[in-house]
Amino acid sequence: MKANKTGIARILAAFTYSADGIGAAFRHEAAFRQESLLYVLLLPLLYFLPLPLLYKGLLLAVNTLVLVVELLNSAIESVVDLVSPDYNIYAKRAKDMGSAAVLFSLLLALFLWVLAFLDIFFSS
Repeated sequence: MKANKTGIARILAAFTYSADGIGAAFRHEAAFRQESLLYVLLLPLLYFLPLPLLYKGLLLAVNTLVLVVELLNSAIESVVDLVSPDYNIYAKRAKDMGSAAVLFSLLLALFLWVLAFLDIFFSS
């Protein structure tokens, strides 16, 4: 039986597992690559936008939320593909719900970005 890591060793191992997960998502998930590119492009824009710091923090949070939800959706899809290689209505339902979660996070991000630009262009 493998000994459980504790302290700094556990933290370093967890960081390595997380990095492996991000790498796997980047290699195998086109949607994650696209959303990551958008994240990287929007990040510097946040710095230059004439918005209050709280607004910038909210936009950073919602952009990060999109990546988090995409990672969770990809994890769901991977497990479903593993345990249910043939068509199954429950597998489809799980995948569709994960996809819906990504859609909602993207719509929320879009909504907040639109509000931010409306605030910039139409505030007095």
